[in-house]
Amino acid sequence: MKKIAVFILLLLLLVGCSQSNVIHNTELEDSIYSIVEDKNKNELGLTSLTTFEWENAFLFSPYSTQEGIEEQLGIYFKDPSNIDIRDDIYLLVFLKGDKVVQYVEIERQGSDFSIEEKGPLTPSNDVISIERH
Repeated sequence: MKKIAVFILLLLLLVGCSQSNVIHNTELEDSIYSIVEDKNKNELGLTSLTTFEWENAFLFSPYSTQEGIEEQLGIYFKDPSNIDIRDDIYLLVFLKGDKVVQYVEIERQGSDFSIEEKGPLTPSNDVISIERH
């Protein structure tokens, strides 16, 4: 009986420490894809696409390392996309305070994405440029 109680306690601790409260926002991904598909658009504004509160967003390019992601975010965040070994996506991570609240995986779709300045995007500076190949 004690072994079962210890196992349940450890399981609860693991679940409590996980990133289960971080949402993979596939709805936002779909909105981004519809903009990328429109060949007349060369940028997207995040604020008009998001329906949740965020303060900073970081765009990570293919092959970004776990260490580089954590360094830019300033907090621990286990990359769920394995972007460090992928060249087919960008990872967009949204923070509110010092917590990751949502993330999206943006398929390249023959495009590259960039932001004008180094550092995070904010609701008042939220433009991602689209460069098509």
